[in-house]
Amino acid sequence: MNECGASGTDQLLDLFHGVRLTPTQRRIAHCLVRHAGAAAYLSAAEVAELAGVSQPSVTRFAMALGHDGYPALRRRLRELTTTAGAGPADAGNALQRAVRTEMDNLDRLAGQLADAGRIAGVGRLLAASRPLPVLGLRAAAPLAAYFAYFAAKVHPDVRVLDHGGSLLADRVDQAVAAGATALLAFVLPRYPRETLDALREARDAGLTVVAITDSPVSPAADHADVVLPAAVGTDLVFDLHTAPMTLAMVVLQAICDAAPAETQTRLEAFESSAARRQLFLG
Repeated sequence: MNECGASGTDQLLDLFHGVRLTPTQRRIAHCLVRHAGAAAYLSAAEVAELAGVSQPSVTRFAMALGHDGYPALRRRLRELTTTAGAGPADAGNALQRAVRTEMDNLDRLAGQLADAGRIAGVGRLLAASRPLPVLGLRAAAPLAAYFAYFAAKVHPDVRVLDHGGSLLADRVDQAVAAGATALLAFVLPRYPRETLDALREARDAGLTVVAITDSPVSPAADHADVVLPAAVGTDLVFDLHTAPMTLAMVVLQAICDAAPAETQTRLEAFESSAARRQLFLG
């Protein structure tokens, strides 16, 4: 559970901004983000165990961030935890706090979207891919299906990849053979190994990988060309995916904006077909 709050998490991410991290260091950074409040009071050995790395790796990570060792980094983490303070998200009962944290996550996402040009570029990239494979396994599968349901109304060939196993690589290869140039992936905790393997295979096959994931230092960052972060709520028994779902619809809007005439034609054709078949009551 993240005890640091949205502002504290933003400050923690700022520590990593502009620093070239190795895959191992990226794993440590992601561990600190996921355990933001508690990490400030953990030893280097405990952080290493949480991240699944060696203790010397934690020390090298602290030095890569400009500190003379992990104790200095831990002092900095404590400062961030303290200055983050108690905000509106700390008021009310546990359920209210969980919802308010989601509001913070959405507010943070809104701030990231200030660079509208970046999202517009992603929209053009995905709109141009025919077909457009959309990957989401396990907890991410419903988001991939939700995105694909609406995307299919404006894109001629959307292919959902929501099952792992040996057939997943085959379906990626088939999409490439059919002309795909990009892949949209939803990569959410607990990060299925098959998802990361599929991202690696997609890039090896020549696809440009766009990943919607929970953090800029998530494991997906090592296997994606474009990382679009949207925080996941962790205050309930199961994660809340409000911000990633919102970001998915923002990306779909960017796809529509990339080809407005084609989008309008396809939507009108769908509405005509829906009316003829009386699909909806209203």
